[in-house]
Amino acid sequence: MMKRFFDCVNRNRSAAMTYGLVIVFYIVMQTLASQRMLTRSVTGYLVPICVYIVLAVSLNLVVGISGELSLGHAGFMGVGAFAGIVAAACLRSFIPNDFLLLLAALVVGGILAGFAGLLIGIPVLRLRGDYLAIVTLAFGEILKNIVGNLYIGLDAKGLHFALNAEGIHMDPAGKMILSGALGATGIQKLSTFFMGFLLILFTLFVVLNLINSKEGRAIKAVRDNYIAAESVGINTTAFRMKAFVVSAFLAGMAGALYGLNYSAVAASKFGFTTSIDILVFVVLGGMGNILGSVISAAVLYVIPEAMRGLADYRMILYAVVLIVVMLCTWSPAVKNRIAMVTEKFTSKFRRKEAACHE
Repeated sequence: MMKRFFDCVNRNRSAAMTYGLVIVFYIVMQTLASQRMLTRSVTGYLVPICVYIVLAVSLNLVVGISGELSLGHAGFMGVGAFAGIVAAACLRSFIPNDFLLLLAALVVGGILAGFAGLLIGIPVLRLRGDYLAIVTLAFGEILKNIVGNLYIGLDAKGLHFALNAEGIHMDPAGKMILSGALGATGIQKLSTFFMGFLLILFTLFVVLNLINSKEGRAIKAVRDNYIAAESVGINTTAFRMKAFVVSAFLAGMAGALYGLNYSAVAASKFGFTTSIDILVFVVLGGMGNILGSVISAAVLYVIPEAMRGLADYRMILYAVVLIVVMLCTWSPAVKNRIAMVTEKFTSKFRRKEAACHE
């Protein structure tokens, strides 16, 4: 596994930059936190930043690499969040260690979200066009409404499910995990910045290795020319399904990390608006650009949070920032200028490397 990791880094300079940026960010934040130089609000942003980076990178696998449009990524995030919360509550007596309990909750959330992605993908990915966008949009809204009417309790006899509060019959000493419209309450917060950092590295490892593998090249071939890919024997449905399920699995893990970062989580958080926010991170970072997704998710999450003091003008200024970034990102003149600067920067290192060899 480690050999594949280093082969990927050596093979792809962009991948090395992505890993390096994430590692440097973690070291800087941890150093500042150890010196008590971060405010409480900034510290509270660290785990959500990790969550949205994972969500943006995983969605880019579907939208940028596979060429499909998904509008329900927050739905898979929601599946992972509530599955992780329930799993953590059930496994607490069996796994006393918080780190291992959080890891188990992330795995459970990812598996259930991946299974949901498989159920959606089986009928939809056999079709072409915008069907995936419509179905994933509907999935996110259906999930939000189901969870908003679901009650889950836990006692010595196990889990109890009902669609109304009166339907829950459990021991008075038991605990309500999910309370309908109130969502999950009384959550024991387990998420840490370190686990978020590990989840980002895991996501990058999975996505970058998939992109650079034979399966990744086949997925890109299906994206670029569906008919030509079919004509050379590529199973277009299977490869699109693989990208979609992997993306849903990673979104579920991010959702579990998000859900276990707060004492209460409502289903309304995982609606259409959140899916669009994640899609904006992907588009502004660049379709198929993993490094761009990492940077845009971190920056665009922090900007509106940092402008909360501006009250009514906050979202207006955020919209202006998005427009400016979009114009700069997709402007040919700006792209050429960035390419020139990058070329000058890399050429200096090439000359130094050549001089050392001489």
